[in-house]
Amino acid sequence: MSLSQRESVPLTLREESFVHQIEIPLLIAPESSQIGLDMVQSPALVVLAAGMGSRYGGLKQMDPMGPNGETVLDYSVFDAIRAGFSKVIFVIREDFAHDFKEKVGSRFQGEIELAYVYQSLVDIPEEYSLPEGRTKPWGTAHAVRAARHELDRPFAVINADDFYGEDAYIQAAEFLSTETEQGDLQYALVGYQLARTLSEHGSVNRGICQTHDHFLQSVEEIFDISRKDDSEIEGRTQNGQPCLLTDDVIVSMNLWAFPLAFIKELEDQFIDFLKSFGQRQSSECYIPSIVDDLIKKNRIQCHVLETTASWFGVTYPNDKPYVVQNIQKLVEAGSYPSPLR
Repeated sequence: MSLSQRESVPLTLREESFVHQIEIPLLIAPESSQIGLDMVQSPALVVLAAGMGSRYGGLKQMDPMGPNGETVLDYSVFDAIRAGFSKVIFVIREDFAHDFKEKVGSRFQGEIELAYVYQSLVDIPEEYSLPEGRTKPWGTAHAVRAARHELDRPFAVINADDFYGEDAYIQAAEFLSTETEQGDLQYALVGYQLARTLSEHGSVNRGICQTHDHFLQSVEEIFDISRKDDSEIEGRTQNGQPCLLTDDVIVSMNLWAFPLAFIKELEDQFIDFLKSFGQRQSSECYIPSIVDDLIKKNRIQCHVLETTASWFGVTYPNDKPYVVQNIQKLVEAGSYPSPLR
């Protein structure tokens, strides 16, 4: 079927993921935060850093991007500290744990409480078993689940290889310090326009959002999104159906803000996922799918937070020069010191 013959498919979300948790506590007393959040209210940051980097060709979460060898994650933790976060939980893989702690985590020792957990394929409830031949973990929801024993406060979630910008962390921290006082039913997403998150070097996956009055109505994971020759943006749904997307549609870049009660919801949803898809070789459980399901069941409200920050990230090796250039511009504008630490 040609592109001109394809019709837009209504967007609805489904996602799936799972994780094995191992704790290596490295607890260090955090210093005071920058925006006046007291230590009781100040949130944690869960960093999803266990990705394989198959499209990038290596561990991009440890690849230097800044003028003095800083990684994207260095800037993320720096922004989180000055926004008022009090703890960082790195979700990593055991096979690169030593290098990660030495090259990334060590830079922030003494400045914020740090913890490390391992995302492991075998970290699933006892009553379930791995399908024969499965080699990859179970998705972003599984990764967040790996941090469950280190979480004792409201928290935000980010990808290790995405640059979200200082204001995004401020918005998330302020939300978690106020909205969570209203109960455990208030979630938030920091959203970005789709056109600003595409790569010129290949397709990407995004959580496509439908919103109303700054509340999320639905979010659907759309795969293989790219701009076509005629400038239309096209992707495919989880069922493989093609869909056309607009430049200004809001997308999730996986910067979420959750009350602590989300961990219980995540566990319940993950078990449901395993019941339905646990014996498939490549099934994954995604955070947007869980949030979407809870919205449709009228279980929660999810705020869409506006940010003045610019997002950029590295999906493919050819994305790196663009990221390096943009970080350099922010440094020259005085947004970040150089060197960062």
